[in-house]
Amino acid sequence: EMGYPMRQGRTPDEERRQPVAVSQPSLTDHLLQQLRFAFSSSEELRIGEAIVGNIDPDGYLTCSVQQIASALNVPETEVERVLSTIQTFDPPGVGARDLRECLAIQLRELGEKDSPAMKIVQFHLDDLKRHRYRKIAESLKLTEEEIRKAFKIISGLTPRPGAASFGSEARQITPDLIVEKMDDEYVVMLNDKSIPTLRINPVYLSLLKGSKISEEERKYVLERLNSARWLISAIDQRRSTMLRLMRFIVDRQRDFFDHGVSSLKPMVLQDAADALQLHPSTISRVTNGKYVQTPHGIFELKYFFDSKIDSTSGQSVSAKTVMERIKRLIETEDPQNPLSDQQVAELLNKEGFNIARRTVSKYRNRMRIPSAAYRKKL
Repeated sequence: EMGYPMRQGRTPDEERRQPVAVSQPSLTDHLLQQLRFAFSSSEELRIGEAIVGNIDPDGYLTCSVQQIASALNVPETEVERVLSTIQTFDPPGVGARDLRECLAIQLRELGEKDSPAMKIVQFHLDDLKRHRYRKIAESLKLTEEEIRKAFKIISGLTPRPGAASFGSEARQITPDLIVEKMDDEYVVMLNDKSIPTLRINPVYLSLLKGSKISEEERKYVLERLNSARWLISAIDQRRSTMLRLMRFIVDRQRDFFDHGVSSLKPMVLQDAADALQLHPSTISRVTNGKYVQTPHGIFELKYFFDSKIDSTSGQSVSAKTVMERIKRLIETEDPQNPLSDQQVAELLNKEGFNIARRTVSKYRNRMRIPSAAYRKKL
């Protein structure tokens, strides 16, 4: 057993560093609550619960009406009727079986039942995805202004109605380390002021000094004390290693702490291992799941270790720096004439980055940025 002396209060800085719990109702709970207001009969509720139970976190029905009807031994028409009511629930678009139905439900809620936007969704959704505006205009006999207005309405819809407002409880992250700038230097601190200090309970030490216990009991207590001392020593060693590693990161990545992500330098685990005279596997364990609070936000320690891209200046740059530059180029592009991956690669090469088109494509996909064909706007 160990004693745990606790702190009696927290300073304002310590309160600021505590995680904030965010409670969020699930989509299923939200739908079930509406279901009980919409239906009163046990049969309708049974069908409704089966439907809601098969709606995924994005808000889509993942099984067919026939499957539900067969499982409950009820007519398909009854399942369709209950589903039609559920499709009027909040959030708009919920209970749809595909993207087309999801968008159509939302358009009906907006009073756009017979609008050009509805016709585009029903008959030309694939053409819309591929920006075949001329084909849509000719087929539906719409003017450019009507196409533009319809596109604006459709772009305001939600393709994943469940994910927009509902989900699992937000993850809480309490940083293990804090880096703050004091005068012109960065100071690294462990964020452990709210964590109790481990110590050996003196009662067990006194037992070893007394003569009221047998040799077997003395041996058992000694083994437990040695185990406790080892645990405390291991924790202290891990804390010490974390501090040493973070100080090394601050030293190597000073430009990042001064200027942000665009100044991140390439660095691998082996670099830290060599500098700290530790095995790379030790560095990997120390960085795994550990976070640091910096002037630029909270980052996982692994974030600072990244591959490199060669530049014409002879100096290597971090892959994250290049990704940040790709993101900036795309954010400032002409939306009517978006940059292709080849054009982005050419611009980066002019800036001194030796990067191929396929690498641009890989980094763009990693950032979940759609290709130029899907970024084009009217």
